[in-house]
Amino acid sequence: MIRVLGIETSCDETAASVVALDGTSAPEILSNIVLSQIEEHAAFGGVVPEIAARAHVEALDGIIEAALADSGAKLADIDAIAATAGPGLVGGLIVGLMTAKAIAAAAHKPLIAINHLEGHALTARLTDGLDFPYLLLLVSGGHTQIVAVRGVGDYQRWATTIDDALGEAFDKTAKMLGLPYPGGPNVEKAAASGYATRFAFPRPMKGSAQPDFSFSGLKTAVRQAATAIAPLSDQDVADICASFQAAVADALGDRVSRTLTRFRLEFPGKAGPALVVAGGVAANRTIKATLEALCAEAGFAFVAPPLKLCTDNAAMIAWAGIERLRAGIAQENAADFVPRSRWPLDSVSAPMVGSGRRGAKA
Repeated sequence: MIRVLGIETSCDETAASVVALDGTSAPEILSNIVLSQIEEHAAFGGVVPEIAARAHVEALDGIIEAALADSGAKLADIDAIAATAGPGLVGGLIVGLMTAKAIAAAAHKPLIAINHLEGHALTARLTDGLDFPYLLLLVSGGHTQIVAVRGVGDYQRWATTIDDALGEAFDKTAKMLGLPYPGGPNVEKAAASGYATRFAFPRPMKGSAQPDFSFSGLKTAVRQAATAIAPLSDQDVADICASFQAAVADALGDRVSRTLTRFRLEFPGKAGPALVVAGGVAANRTIKATLEALCAEAGFAFVAPPLKLCTDNAAMIAWAGIERLRAGIAQENAADFVPRSRWPLDSVSAPMVGSGRRGAKA
């Protein structure tokens, strides 16, 4: 039996979880506590790093205590502590990783520093027992990437955004239209009563040989359309949201279809290939339906973990810790690990965006 305590504080959720694996049955999430900070940031239309860090400091000890209590395990029963060490907001990362270091040192437990993106990449193995290799589409507020997941610690980025992440584009569109934060769910809600054909928004990168994503131009088109017909009625907002959502789904489908073809070529002997979708944007029903249809046509299984495990959570961090323990690749010097605001999952491919003092962004 392996039990790992996971801690996640990379953005605006304070989370702790205990996940267990006995080697003879499916892994079990013994507890998964997530405290959202949406109300603290709603007035600002987005996450404020300073507020997020302070909220983590205030809540994390209690969240960890609750996770241990819910799991029925004492700290002495835990085999290792896994904590998100990047990428993310550095203030929150410091809170989570330093807390994990203190617990590990006091309880004489191994510490495993986890890449937040690896948590998303391996979640499908926790929920669906998926075998390597498979494709991961990560669509969240901070990331839009397609990654070939070859094994634990073995990831290759096949596509990324060259500007905005998709979740960021949703949030900024919502803010331009006067919709509340978080933007993704509210844009989708407004789009339900809108006409998706009213505005002919661009499909960024569609048809391009370059496999990457771009959403900055689409966001600009939304702003121009809204400005041209201001002041906006409720129906105008609904139509813009529906047209924006349709453009996103169309562009996303085109980008993903190229990587499905590439996967077939690079892994010709792989039976039952799968596309895993993770991140908060994966909850969007229009996007999900587009991807499901695309996978069905291409002969791929479509795997979307439950929403509570697609958005930021600590169960995926604890599971990544278990995966690393089993693979024998947990860091020996994790106690000296420094939080990283930038930490690409693929350490081999050349950086697509920015490579400065803090490292490559993607």
